Amino acid sequence: MPNLVSKPAPDFTADAVMPDGSFKQIKLSDYRGKYVILFFYPLDFTFVCPTEIIAFSTKTDDFKKKDTEIIGVSIDSKFSHLAWRNTDRKKGGLGQINYPLVGDVTKQICKDYDVLSDIGVAFRGLYLIDKNGIIQHQLINNLPLGRNIDEALRMVEALQYHEKNGEVCPANWTEGSKGMKPDPKGSLEYFESQN
Repeated sequence: MPNLVSKPAPDFTADAVMPDGSFKQIKLSDYRGKYVILFFYPLDFTFVCPTEIIAFSTKTDDFKKKDTEIIGVSIDSKFSHLAWRNTDRKKGGLGQINYPLVGDVTKQICKDYDVLSDIGVAFRGLYLIDKNGIIQHQLINNLPLGRNIDEALRMVEALQYHEKNGEVCPANWTEGSKGMKPDPKGSLEYFESQN
């Protein structure tokens, strides 16, 4: 799979089901000026997918506090998305979802992000796009492997920390932790502060 990190996020215009249940055509470039978590999932009415979609929805406010929008994408139609949203969670449905779900029925968005599997559904791709429309983080899981939503939020926090402070984020960095100056002397200050 090609690396899209540091490249402009491929733009798209597509139909989506919005948080209020309405249909709307959205364009990725309309989100410039905000951070975006763009994630792909295989299919509606499946098994791992609702756990991820609901987990992202539960954390929507945490992402919004970080000026970050969430957009979900699959190859299903907007009508399928709406039917799944209108199905009770106890019966395998989604219920209320607090961000748009895009219908990529032509599979072009999946192709542009190179997440289309050989069986014609999306791998579990996740992209963190900065305010300028540049992809800063890319993660692609195979179909059985659900993602960690807290890790997606941590990546937003790490990117914003770097942008604000000019420091880099070492392994297992979390918000409130020390960063590292990206030079030989500055990095020693970090290493000396560790036990």
